[in-house]
Amino acid sequence: MKRNTTIIFMASILFLSFSVGQTLAFRCGNGLVSTGDTKNQVMMTCGKPSSTEKKCIETWTTKKKKCDKKVEVWYYNCGDGDFVYALTFENNTLIAENTEGRGKGKSECQGK
Repeated sequence: MKRNTTIIFMASILFLSFSVGQTLAFRCGNGLVSTGDTKNQVMMTCGKPSSTEKKCIETWTTKKKKCDKKVEVWYYNCGDGDFVYALTFENNTLIAENTEGRGKGKSECQGK
């Protein structure tokens, strides 16, 4: 009996880990983009971003800032009642998806 409970518990944890990963995707119309996708895949799925920005993720050394990695951030303004989504790319690969506050005006997101 104890073994069955352990198996059910482990299966539940495995199932939940898959369902949590699905929620980290950004929905564009009928498509989804998620970490690991290329800029080309995102452009084909989501269309042109509202704006883009090149950034340097920095750390402080003993006396000055050091650029650890250069990234490009694509912003999608999904309008009133939704968010501005920031998709961060490093070396052509999507590495992070975040919201950057509430969207404004008409949606510039494909399918929304």
